[in-house]
Amino acid sequence: MSDRPIRFAVVGLGMGVQHCRDLVDAQGCELVAVCDRSPERLEENRREFGVKGVESYEELLRDPDVDVVNVCTPSGTHAELSIQALRAGKHVVCEKPPDVTVEAVDRMIAAQRESGNQLMVVFQSRFEPLYQHLREALQAGRLGRLAGVHGSVNWWRSPEYYDSPGKWKGTWKLDGGGSLANQGVHTLDILQWLAGPVVEVYGKFGVFAHDIESEDKTVAVLTFANGALGTLTTTTAAYPGLDRTLLFHGSKGSVVVEDDCLTRWRVQGESPEAEKEEERQLLDRFGAKERRDTSVASDPFAFATRGHLVHFEAMAEAVRNDTTPPNSIETTRHTIELLNAVYESGRTGKPVRLNPAS
Repeated sequence: MSDRPIRFAVVGLGMGVQHCRDLVDAQGCELVAVCDRSPERLEENRREFGVKGVESYEELLRDPDVDVVNVCTPSGTHAELSIQALRAGKHVVCEKPPDVTVEAVDRMIAAQRESGNQLMVVFQSRFEPLYQHLREALQAGRLGRLAGVHGSVNWWRSPEYYDSPGKWKGTWKLDGGGSLANQGVHTLDILQWLAGPVVEVYGKFGVFAHDIESEDKTVAVLTFANGALGTLTTTTAAYPGLDRTLLFHGSKGSVVVEDDCLTRWRVQGESPEAEKEEERQLLDRFGAKERRDTSVASDPFAFATRGHLVHFEAMAEAVRNDTTPPNSIETTRHTIELLNAVYESGRTGKPVRLNPAS
């Protein structure tokens, strides 16, 4: 393929608006079309971004000017729309989660392989330099024998949040759950991506502050294949919304991350002085640069980074070179397996054993 920009279309102009904004700035990418069933949202974004506006998804898929379709619709529709796009000869960037069941993800994997086109899932935390550095440290055994892997997502969403267009959030069919499936899935994904696969899950969940059918509070105990024990708690019922916190500890070190900023890095070194110096350098590199009044803890659109932008640049590179992109659909299957297992355990009151692919 030539060096011309890879041409993207965005379907679903809720979360999709952020995709549009980042595509405008992404190198090697060009936003050429938007698609939404709401005529008002469609016209507003067509005018803002100066691109085609299409109400019909089928019409969008027939457009020869579109190379990549970004699927930003309700979670439970991701598989259907992604498979349609792949079969129409398009590449796909799919918002998280890829869909709400493992069975749906497996259909996406099969369609991607049959089509030969690329399918990338948005889990932007994997692109953060901090988490890439931490992953390298964990894989190198710098924390020693890993004992604890913990994530806490204590966020707040107002009741109005669940009254969004279509009222799909907090439903089992289209959101796949509540605070875990929508807000906490990023943390679930980054825990398994950093610390390796999980072999057993025990979960509990309930509704405490919202009139929704799924949940706004989930707690899970995770047993990792490497023997580490983990916990994950998620909620959208913690007013006014607190930071996301991650903790990893082992026989040779501990690392704490709050709201995607490093706050502690004490890893065994040649001397206490060397340990403190490494921590100082990493805090300077990955620590908080400023404190903002709002974050995604309370506002779902208060993005701190341009993680989507990096996704789109990586996808454009993969399409141009016919290579597998990061965050391919296969690499996200275990996250949805875990998501389903937490809810299954919560319903049955029993742990769920898993046999993730090595």
